Amino acid sequence: MELNTYKKYLLKKGSTVRDALARFNILAKDAIVFIVTEDNKLVGSLTDGDVRRGLLKGVGIDNLVDEIIETNPRFIRKGERDITKVIEYREKNFRIIPILDKNDHIVNVINFGEIKSYLPVDVVIMAGGRGERLRPMTDKTPKPLLKVGNKPILERNLDRLALFGIDDFWISVKYLGQQIEAYFGNGSGRNINIQYVWEDEPMGTIGAVSKINNFQHDYVLITNSDLITNLDFEHFFLDFLQQDADFSVVTIPYQVSIPYAVLETSNGHVLSLKEKPTYTYYSNGGIYLLKRKVLKMIPKGKHFNATNLMETLIKKGFKVSSYPLSGYWLDVGSAHDFEKAQKDIHQIKF
Repeated sequence: MELNTYKKYLLKKGSTVRDALARFNILAKDAIVFIVTEDNKLVGSLTDGDVRRGLLKGVGIDNLVDEIIETNPRFIRKGERDITKVIEYREKNFRIIPILDKNDHIVNVINFGEIKSYLPVDVVIMAGGRGERLRPMTDKTPKPLLKVGNKPILERNLDRLALFGIDDFWISVKYLGQQIEAYFGNGSGRNINIQYVWEDEPMGTIGAVSKINNFQHDYVLITNSDLITNLDFEHFFLDFLQQDADFSVVTIPYQVSIPYAVLETSNGHVLSLKEKPTYTYYSNGGIYLLKRKVLKMIPKGKHFNATNLMETLIKKGFKVSSYPLSGYWLDVGSAHDFEKAQKDIHQIKF
């Protein structure tokens, strides 16, 4: 049993109370186990409180846990689109919850003492770029593995996303992709699942997604790998649902101040005057959330950008929404940005 994975919370049906106590000793403040069959199908849960009540009723420590378990434990169904239950459990301080597949097998266990949410999305991280503007640093190291502070940029992205309970990842790789694959592996040590998509030729900012045909959820989040942000992914997801959007893009507000009076004119007539106005524009933040069904509009095996998909969706009448980011965001694309990231990282509130 790997104690850094969710399996530390699982105890086989037919184990003794003594076995459960030994496990509680390992779990310490997180003392709860989920009783499962040999193929990890959920049978019940057991807490130290259940054990105490059992002992008071005369159950011995060599008795089977089956006698004292809670047979109707709380759980979350993997892929469940409505995260109301997730929020409710969190707000009621139910901290440790099993995740079940459609056949009631435990596929994960989340701990709200360690994560913020459990979002029903797959994530694709685009990490195949050459990083030309960061040479010579990227001559032998792929840009996503350059360290900001004490962590590679890509690792910061993975950690941030995993903090919101996301556990299904695809990383699109090309340039020095073997290093990325060797560094992160299949993600099991991080209690997540990572698969890799190899680009034979550069496929743009979203083209490689056309190679993936085994997404686990109805929603897919696609992000560039060279971003540093403290985006609240749960709020982004809830806004996406509220907007009933098909595609949403994180946008970065930029204000432009005009140092002169601006006139609105028509046929030589002045209609209005604004004294030194400030205009706010929104730029593409490189983070997208979309319904899986729209992925079929990405051409197979071709170079294709996220902006191409947005334009296609708008023309076809799909709802494309903007999510203005109020937090921190930095695209680490140049040496100047890289230096800024090294200074900012110690001050950003994540």
